Amino acid sequence: MTDILHKVLIKTTSDRVYTCLTAVGSLAGWWTSTTTGESAPGEALNFHFGEHVARMRVEALEPNRRVVWRCTDASSEWIDTLLTFELTEEQGGTLLRFGHRNWKEGSDFFAHCSMKWATFLLSLREFAETGKGRPYPHDVPV
Repeated sequence: MTDILHKVLIKTTSDRVYTCLTAVGSLAGWWTSTTTGESAPGEALNFHFGEHVARMRVEALEPNRRVVWRCTDASSEWIDTLLTFELTEEQGGTLLRFGHRNWKEGSDFFAHCSMKWATFLLSLREFAETGKGRPYPHDVPV
């Protein structure tokens, strides 16, 4: 098993970052503009990328501290991976530690997704700090 790991400092409160990770409208502001579902434990969130959909079951929500999703439907390499967002307030903002965990192996798609996660986490930072992100289909091409 292998993991994608990133960390980014976001110059706002953990409450604001947590809202960006849990409110459907906020998720649409930084990851993909077509986001549907319910952000509650046991419920599903659907992230649409054109004809592709990534469906996540919400595994855990710890206000202002932690969000965990399990991928239940998407590209076969994503199935049963965990997406973790851990928040700590420090350095004048919120440190986000992100993981896309439990990939079966490294691959070209794994490398592509790691790079895309980096761009989307910067979009999250912009959205949390300014209210304007770069969600799909307006994301940074790689």
